[in-house]
Amino acid sequence: MLILIAGPYRSGTGGDPAAMAANLARLEEAAWPLFAAGHLPVIGEWVALPVLHSAGADETDPLADEVLYPTARRLLARCDAVLRLPGDSVGADQDVATARERGLPVFFRLEDVPVVGAGATS
Repeated sequence: MLILIAGPYRSGTGGDPAAMAANLARLEEAAWPLFAAGHLPVIGEWVALPVLHSAGADETDPLADEVLYPTARRLLARCDAVLRLPGDSVGADQDVATARERGLPVFFRLEDVPVVGAGATS
């Protein structure tokens, strides 16, 4: 499955780049376990941030809301599931709502994500 990892990125950071980087690192911690289980993980910011930066903006620019949230929605049109990590996040809550509207599974713990066959990392 292509699984969107959703959780806090800008939430609670006050625009502090170090805090956002720490949040992104927490999201990325889930990438390897998903991959090792035979899935393809994706984080919206992996796609959205280069788009935002190419527009000459950063995460604190008003344009961010026009790029970050729509990117996640567009990704969800191609994803098979969502892994919602803990923490307050309007964007991640929107991702969960969108996934549920589309009938996609939403997992709240890595342990609940099914492993695909034997030798999933190959």
